[in-house]
Amino acid sequence: MVKVYVLISEKDGHTYVGMALDEFIRLEEHNRGKNRYTKGHIPWKIIYKENHPDWSSARLREKYLKSTAGKNWLRSQGFL
Repeated sequence: MVKVYVLISEKDGHTYVGMALDEFIRLEEHNRGKNRYTKGHIPWKIIYKENHPDWSSARLREKYLKSTAGKNWLRSQGFL
């Protein structure tokens, strides 16, 4: 299973949407500064995640959640 996850920065409220096989290992990498974008917004926490059967369906969902419509959906569900 591929996980799509949404992180929020506890420092400044920025959000980040990504996908990984293990979202907790990936969260640790974000919090250790392994990603250029997320490095400046440490610490991060997971606020939303969902499972997908393959990388292609996860990528479609990731792209949606990164869009304005996806951000609005996250807000309407109470995640942002």
